[in-house]
Amino acid sequence: MESDWMAQGSCNEHPPEVFFPNDGVGVLRAQRICNACPVQADCLAYALSERIDHGVWGGASERSRRRMLKKARAAATLA
Repeated sequence: MESDWMAQGSCNEHPPEVFFPNDGVGVLRAQRICNACPVQADCLAYALSERIDHGVWGGASERSRRRMLKKARAAATLA
């Protein structure tokens, strides 16, 4: 269940706005928190599967998740 891993996230120790920054410095701050998180991989997988457009999830910014999805679509097209 989603909430099982979500309850273990390091993000719970910080205000939500930390993970919805409006500048690059804010993204880096959120990524540092994510990098030490025990459920980082689950969080990133969730954000990618749900196509979440905003915020830092699993240590990945909005832009980096868009690149990951684009790369995955291209690989699927070639397969």
